[in-house]
Amino acid sequence: MMKVAIFGASGYTGQELTRILLGHPEVKLVAVTSRRFAGQPVTEVFPSLHGLTSLKYQNATPAKISNICDIVFLALPHGVSMKIAPEFIGAGKKVIDLSADYRLRDLKTYETWYGKHSSAKFIKDAVYGIPELYRQKIKKTKFIANPGCYPTSIILGLAPALKKKLIDVSTIIADSASGVSGAGREPQTGSLFCEVDGGFKAYKVGKHRHLPEIEQELNALAGKKFAISFTPHLLPVKRGILSTIYATLKKNISLSELHSLYSSFYAEEKFVRICPAGIYPNISSVCGSNYCDIGLAVDLRTKKVIIITAIDNLIKGAAGQAVQNMNIICGFKEDAGLQAAPLYP
Repeated sequence: MMKVAIFGASGYTGQELTRILLGHPEVKLVAVTSRRFAGQPVTEVFPSLHGLTSLKYQNATPAKISNICDIVFLALPHGVSMKIAPEFIGAGKKVIDLSADYRLRDLKTYETWYGKHSSAKFIKDAVYGIPELYRQKIKKTKFIANPGCYPTSIILGLAPALKKKLIDVSTIIADSASGVSGAGREPQTGSLFCEVDGGFKAYKVGKHRHLPEIEQELNALAGKKFAISFTPHLLPVKRGILSTIYATLKKNISLSELHSLYSSFYAEEKFVRICPAGIYPNISSVCGSNYCDIGLAVDLRTKKVIIITAIDNLIKGAAGQAVQNMNIICGFKEDAGLQAAPLYP
């Protein structure tokens, strides 16, 4: 069995990684780290895992963790992974980084949105980890930059249309709404129950840090440089992202033709589900799973295509996609550890 560690395992993403990896048939979770909870059993911090593990959080160095694992997941804040990843890479470990530190290929773009990068020489080695688009590159690498949650929902939604050059890229608008867990586990006024319950609001309009990541991948799919309009919203729910994407069609296409295109494009993908015509995704149908559901509509009156996607921001948008990438790197079945059906209701 492969020995796996999670560096920075006490946030929501770290908890989901822990949960998934504890049930994975091909790996053994050997270490989880947290400075804040060092010495405490995982089950005290996350009672939902009671009876599933006897691990305690460690405040350990990368060198110590490297000595006991083959693969490490970095579930660390932006700006922190870049200080840690080089040590694991240097030790020859397979590294899956869930921060944004290595997602952007252009250093200037990264530093414009996030600040100074301390290990920029490793950016070229990281493979952007959307399996549905980069599976062959993922198979050959030992270093994954795991995508962000909003980008995953938008990129998967637009990929077939961009590849087939169906839309005017200058007209793309993406409205996305996320559950509160997307803000992380650290206490913040904006994510307190009384602040979000009964509300629904936009935030970071036109300046969300995921925007350059989204544009980088959409530009690559289309083979040309362009900008999009992206507005994130906060939903008063725990988890899930619903993205509604609009674009002007270059030529008329029927809904059945569009549905056939998307069904064909994702025919071999285990975790992308195309909704039947006239049915649209609901976050309640994907929560707790690694699925991305896609619904389609064509408005010939306005010559618009409307693409709706739903994912669990903590699973396909983070921990589940990271495990999917690990499975590919290690030659496991791609859905190993990820076969659970969505939670409903």
